[in-house]
Amino acid sequence: MTNIRVAGCGVFIAAVLIASAAYAADAPDLSGTYWATVYSPKIQVLGGGDPPLNDAGKVAYAKIQAGLKDGSIIDKARKVCVPDGVPRVLATPYPFEIFQIPADQVTFVYEMNHQTRTVVMNRPLPQLETLITDLKYQGHSVGRWEGEYLVIESTGYNDRTFMDATGLPHSESMSTVERIRKLGNQLEDVITIHDPELYTRDWLARFVYDERNDVRLEDYACNDAHRDLSSVRGVQH
Repeated sequence: MTNIRVAGCGVFIAAVLIASAAYAADAPDLSGTYWATVYSPKIQVLGGGDPPLNDAGKVAYAKIQAGLKDGSIIDKARKVCVPDGVPRVLATPYPFEIFQIPADQVTFVYEMNHQTRTVVMNRPLPQLETLITDLKYQGHSVGRWEGEYLVIESTGYNDRTFMDATGLPHSESMSTVERIRKLGNQLEDVITIHDPELYTRDWLARFVYDERNDVRLEDYACNDAHRDLSSVRGVQH
């Protein structure tokens, strides 16, 4: 009986490895190092205009901005290097790298704050109710391929992050969908933000990065000198 179980386990593992290899061979290759050429402290809504805050969102935003100004609220992502969260991490003026190994996972490694995002592939997105005691800065993410697009759905974000450097808020009800693809030697990430607690409707933002496989990620520590960002328009030097 033991031998049968071991043999059966071996067959199962072999099947998983074969399927993973086939998946890896068919998936578009996004792996590499990328770096934005433009930075904005305020998130840019695709199509123009401001993020569509509802009344509760406007009150929260005004409170955060006032607190950042008078020092009663600190931007912990910059003071103590907690993760930026999504979508703020997408606006990073520092390079990041994408890895597509193992085959059932895509991992984003960001130089800024040494942040990582792990996207498990071809799994159902957990229901927010099941994550309420396990909310994360970067949320819980699952991915799938739709042709040339890597589609990432995320939920289970904590509300300890801002959506941009101006303090734009989000609630724990926020969920996001990203559609990522290669455009020549660039990477495009279009994110849809759903947060009915603080916004009147879903809205989108678009981020574009140059592929920079001549660049290697460097050490990063809060309040220390970092790499030269003079090539990134919009960064205050």
